Amino acid sequence: MHSDISHIQNLIKNYPDFPKQGILFKDINPVFRDGKSLDILGNHFFDQFHNEEVDYVAGIEARGFILSTLLGLKFSKGVIMVRKAGKLPGTTIKQAYGIEYGTAVMELQSDSLRKGDRILIADDLLATGGTASAAASLVEDLGGEVAGFAFVMELSSLDGGKLLRERGYRVHSMVVY
Repeated sequence: MHSDISHIQNLIKNYPDFPKQGILFKDINPVFRDGKSLDILGNHFFDQFHNEEVDYVAGIEARGFILSTLLGLKFSKGVIMVRKAGKLPGTTIKQAYGIEYGTAVMELQSDSLRKGDRILIADDLLATGGTASAAASLVEDLGGEVAGFAFVMELSSLDGGKLLRERGYRVHSMVVY
């Protein structure tokens, strides 16, 4: 298991001063390009959450769609998409959340889940927890329950994991910086 995590860590590339001066960007794209990593990710999160009742896996736009699809296949469950506002057809519900300079809005189709459905929420990165909290609110607004959060990376200094855990959510991040 540790060698699997090391394999993932070794593929994550650092880009200093991107997208702006003073930021160290952690690029997960090489992980998604590597077939072995896809297998590792699917198995790792299945091992973490296989005892949870999961009805759907929700992916947060955009790289969360990749992880949610892997987990949907592993769990033999469907995938639902949490998207930026204006990207989904039909009736949707919206949730605003804070970002670095203002607010953003995420949305979910109103017929994505039924009351009582348990949703595993997946994304590539947990930073401040704003996007993840918005996704959880959308699921709960439709009567669903959050079965947990699966993240490939967590930036612990930004306290998103702490925020979600304090709210009672089960959070698992494969790699923590």
